[in-house]
Amino acid sequence: MKLLLTVLAASLCFWVSGQIRTPQSTEIWKPVPPVVTPGEYTAPPSDAIVLFDGSNLDLWQNKIGNEAGWIVENGCVTVKRGTGSILTKKAFADIQLHIEWRSPEKVVGKGQGRGNSGIFLMDRYEVQILDSYENETYSNGQAASIYKEHIPLVNACKKPAEWQTYDIIFTAPRFGKSDRVVIPAYITVIHNGVLVQNHVAIWGNTNFIGAHSYKPHDAKLPLSLQNHGNPVSYRNIWIREL
Repeated sequence: MKLLLTVLAASLCFWVSGQIRTPQSTEIWKPVPPVVTPGEYTAPPSDAIVLFDGSNLDLWQNKIGNEAGWIVENGCVTVKRGTGSILTKKAFADIQLHIEWRSPEKVVGKGQGRGNSGIFLMDRYEVQILDSYENETYSNGQAASIYKEHIPLVNACKKPAEWQTYDIIFTAPRFGKSDRVVIPAYITVIHNGVLVQNHVAIWGNTNFIGAHSYKPHDAKLPLSLQNHGNPVSYRNIWIREL
């Protein structure tokens, strides 16, 4: 009797809602994911949009739609004081972004005055760029912070003049019919190979003064790089639309 009950119990494992459960019953064959060829190291994958390859700023413009005025030389682009921030001509929503940046070799100033720039997702949600190597400032304003919101889990900054990487996964916010945010933006940041922001919810538009809050905007908007007056350099910028 005991053996019979064991056999019956085992047989029940093959039946769910009147269907026989087999290895094939949980296999999904379609859709088939498209093939993407990964890049070597930090090189862009085959489906990426290369925003800056070291040669020109053809895919960028300034805030009023004119030519981007930053300095392109030796395979990188450097902030030029007085020219303003630059933004992509193309608009984006959910993205994977790879970007490499370098603070100036000559250390000038301290705190927020040292190697300051920023990456603005949708031209309004900032991931901070700052020389945070042995440089004290407020924690939610150091490198890899979501500016004045989320403190990075660790400080993974390299020394001044060394190239650093950000790999960012960003999900744009969703707004309802009443223009209220129904799903906030989410962001993950990996700094120099180290996870520093783990799928955190963004509180709203980045403000220097006052609380952050959402304002309704288009589903897709440009990516922008901040001109804070410090000669921060960038290279190898590519993006994947998700």
